[in-house]
Amino acid sequence: MTTATLPSVFVWKRLQSLMGLWLVLFLTEHLFVNSQAALLLGESGRGFVEAVNAIHNLPYLPVIELFLLGVPILIHMVWGVRLLFTAKSNTVSSDGSKPQLSEYKRNKAYSWQRITSWILLVGLIAHIVTFRFLEYPWTASEGQTSSYFVKIKMDKGLYTLADRLGFTLYDESSILREKGALAHRQDEAALLEVAETMPDTSSFDAGQEVILTSAQKYREKMVWVHALEKKPLQPGEVIAVSGSFGTASLLSVRDTFKVPLYAGLYTIFVLAACFHGFNGFWTFLITWGFVIKRASQKRAASLAVALMLLVTFLGLAAIWGTYWLNLKS
Repeated sequence: MTTATLPSVFVWKRLQSLMGLWLVLFLTEHLFVNSQAALLLGESGRGFVEAVNAIHNLPYLPVIELFLLGVPILIHMVWGVRLLFTAKSNTVSSDGSKPQLSEYKRNKAYSWQRITSWILLVGLIAHIVTFRFLEYPWTASEGQTSSYFVKIKMDKGLYTLADRLGFTLYDESSILREKGALAHRQDEAALLEVAETMPDTSSFDAGQEVILTSAQKYREKMVWVHALEKKPLQPGEVIAVSGSFGTASLLSVRDTFKVPLYAGLYTIFVLAACFHGFNGFWTFLITWGFVIKRASQKRAASLAVALMLLVTFLGLAAIWGTYWLNLKS
């Protein structure tokens, strides 16, 4: 008696389908959060800031990002690339040597699913590299207070936003002033050497407490000032410093979307992601047997389109509303 086993291709395609559904859920959450930076009801992006801070404060966040985002994206992307090189479109003009069935909507959707895959492959890599690494806020702490730094291009709207959102702007001259002020704290600098040579003791010493505490504060201030210099400034650029990671992230998003070219590229990216995600959601329902009858499939298609339009609106609102409507001044 032999035991039947599922073909590996079947298993991987089902796994890719499940990962796709998970990524659609993430896309919806991500664009919902981003839209709160743009909508006029967002109170200067407060909803975005609070949501991003809540996520940032999760314990073991790098592990969560790796296993709940990194692994699903990798699985879906790797198997998707394989399908891209094996799938064949039948909606383009043909000389008769291959089928041409452009009159069928589902055939067109199949072709656009593959086209948007290429857009997402390039766009997603660029997006992750930019916002998770290149433009990711860096941090320095003084005592129990953390500061988050982000480099942005200066515009007059930042003056009023700084008051509303609670951040401080530093240009080259103000960074030099901070360095000069630190250099004048020579007595505290000398305490660093004293603190390093102090012997360990088992009894409380008030004098030792003062020296060690002062040396620690100076060391933290030195790290904080060095953080201001971490990224060299080009003409027209400043460093924004905030006590909130969410606020620093909001400023980075605002800085990107105030450039029409980037806003246009992200518009294409969001349109591709929403079509790809919710067309995939519809095929997921059929593939897994949730909708079988013709009438059920039509209702599911209507639901997928409605959700796609809603999430697309949220995404486009984030792109064109963050700077141009809500946070320009």
